[in-house]
Amino acid sequence: QVQLVESGGGLVQTGGSLRLSCAASGSIFSINGMAWYRQAPGKQREVVAAVTDGGSTTVYADSVKGRFTISMDNAENTTRLQMNSLKPEDTAVYYCAGDITPTMIRARYRYWGQGTQVTVSS
Repeated sequence: QVQLVESGGGLVQTGGSLRLSCAASGSIFSINGMAWYRQAPGKQREVVAAVTDGGSTTVYADSVKGRFTISMDNAENTTRLQMNSLKPEDTAVYYCAGDITPTMIRARYRYWGQGTQVTVSS
């Protein structure tokens, strides 16, 4: 069983910073990539940032480029999202996703975390 557990959400003022973490645990054979998504009330879930190739390749949504940084700690199977210069429009539930191959099932699946609330006050 593979699980993703997120932490680090909260309430911050405009211009502030938060760091989200997502730890993958369980019987993991390999992690192909991890990503952060967000969903604001009344809106569709959108990808914020993704990391692959052990952390060497990263992509970002245009709305967060230059403000957010995604990283991958391969030793801890953890991805982090450093969010700086936060804006009210960044308010959303943030979800971690991982493309993971479990040890006993040599096939890749997408797993999701439970979500963590990020609220940016104006």
